[in-house]
Amino acid sequence: MPKAEFTSSVSVRHLPEQSDPKAGLQAFAYTVTIRNTGDITAQLIARHWIITDSSGHTEEVRGLAVVGNQPLLKPGESFEYTSWTRLATPHGTMRGTFFCMTEDAHPFDATVPEFGLTLASALH
Repeated sequence: MPKAEFTSSVSVRHLPEQSDPKAGLQAFAYTVTIRNTGDITAQLIARHWIITDSSGHTEEVRGLAVVGNQPLLKPGESFEYTSWTRLATPHGTMRGTFFCMTEDAHPFDATVPEFGLTLASALH
């Protein structure tokens, strides 16, 4: 049976121009590369992010598409996008799931492993 699978990698950078340290806000851009590592064409439909700051405050973000796109990816193809978020602490984490659908309408989830939002890691 053909396998439906998307794999993601993420890079993070701090956004000093969007941050306000006096107000306790740090902004981070994250660039996600989604690659179809399965054997069949599939489409990313929606996203679900869990963003946690270092004080334990968690925010969940759900929505259709990523930056207005629902990419249809053939095996081996990839899609990259950049978005951003703000934290009330200098560091935190993000993890997520993309809800995807094969061309023949079989749903599957693609997990985005947890990654750090920290001033130190964003500077590297």
